[in-house]
Amino acid sequence: MYQPPHFRMDDRETQHALIRENPLGLLISAVPEGPVANAIPFHLDPGFGEKGRLQAHVARANPQWRAIRDGASVLVVFQGVDAYVTPAWYETKRETGKVVPTWNYAMVQVRGPATVIEDAAWLRTQIEALTRGQEDRRAEPWAVGDAPEDFIASQIKGIIGIEIEIAAIEGKWKVSQNRNAADRRGVIDGLSQERATPDALAMAALVERYGHKE
Repeated sequence: MYQPPHFRMDDRETQHALIRENPLGLLISAVPEGPVANAIPFHLDPGFGEKGRLQAHVARANPQWRAIRDGASVLVVFQGVDAYVTPAWYETKRETGKVVPTWNYAMVQVRGPATVIEDAAWLRTQIEALTRGQEDRRAEPWAVGDAPEDFIASQIKGIIGIEIEIAAIEGKWKVSQNRNAADRRGVIDGLSQERATPDALAMAALVERYGHKE
């Protein structure tokens, strides 16, 4: 990933937080015909090794798992909040006019060897962890055990587990760090007042928190 120094995010907990908040990752692997990509929800196990590991499952009918069953290296991309930034928000536009549009975003990319797992107990644990990560925020969370056991067992037969030991992890927070203080304030005000969508407000908060880093 192209990484200008002022956009780098190397804090491990911040990287992991983005994965937990945006668990639908794009799993990318290579086959002789070219790259293959599938959107898959991942469970992050942060306590494994130095960088953690990712656990997921795919449909048995999905051919991607066969291509990575021998420990192939894969790339997983997790996309956080993003927002278009109009140059009209910059103070520099009024001063010189020398401005162009851009796009702010936060992203984490993970690389590592993939292991394919067909063990039913592992798969049950994985789907329970993945489900809890989403359901625990609800007032009355649904649990895997709420469904009939024979139904869950039949569903597990139709999936394949994938575990990725994180060998490398990169974060990129492109949140107006390359603009001066007045321009950043214009971006924050524009996102929070003119646009004011949930994503725009979330990006305004990122610019407020991280944008001052030169």
